[in-house]
Amino acid sequence: KLPDGTKLVTWVVYPEKKEKAGVVIVIHEIFGLSDWVRGVADQLASDGFIALAPDLLSGMGPNGGGTQALGEDVTKVIRNLTPDAVVARLDAVRAYALGLPAANGKVGTVGFCWGGGASFNYATAQPKLDAAVVFYGTSPTEAEAYAKIAAPVLGHYAGDDARVDATIPTAEDAMKKLGKRYTAKIYDGAGHGFM
Repeated sequence: KLPDGTKLVTWVVYPEKKEKAGVVIVIHEIFGLSDWVRGVADQLASDGFIALAPDLLSGMGPNGGGTQALGEDVTKVIRNLTPDAVVARLDAVRAYALGLPAANGKVGTVGFCWGGGASFNYATAQPKLDAAVVFYGTSPTEAEAYAKIAAPVLGHYAGDDARVDATIPTAEDAMKKLGKRYTAKIYDGAGHGFM
């Protein structure tokens, strides 16, 4: 729940295991919370993580709805979410995750396209984040943003995605200069959105 009372609709999936588990927040693409994103969360749970896939558009649609209520307007509305609003929403999901009795206190993010950029940005805003994974999302453009990152960042990029790949050198240079962990893996022959 956000400070303004907005409830973030979130797909939550638990692994079948005795031990407490790490949490992965799955950040959707520009298309909102889709069946595919829920499927990614399901897979992460089968791999042993508690997976939370929030609808970051919750409360932004007709009658307070989210992705589903927005229909074809999803991409138009998501562009109105400021980076600070996304961080506030992810902070709310992270706080909820840390309160889960089955959680072990470790929280990471994984995001795709728009969500990949949001995952990288969240690493710049949340110093207690334990890991960030970026799938074909853009890197922060301002060098000072990298100084705030504490989590290791792993990026998966398409070889045939010049727009996004143009942001990789900035991230590599900044993270290296600051002694921070960043790994960029480029998949030759793949196009944007290859997952």
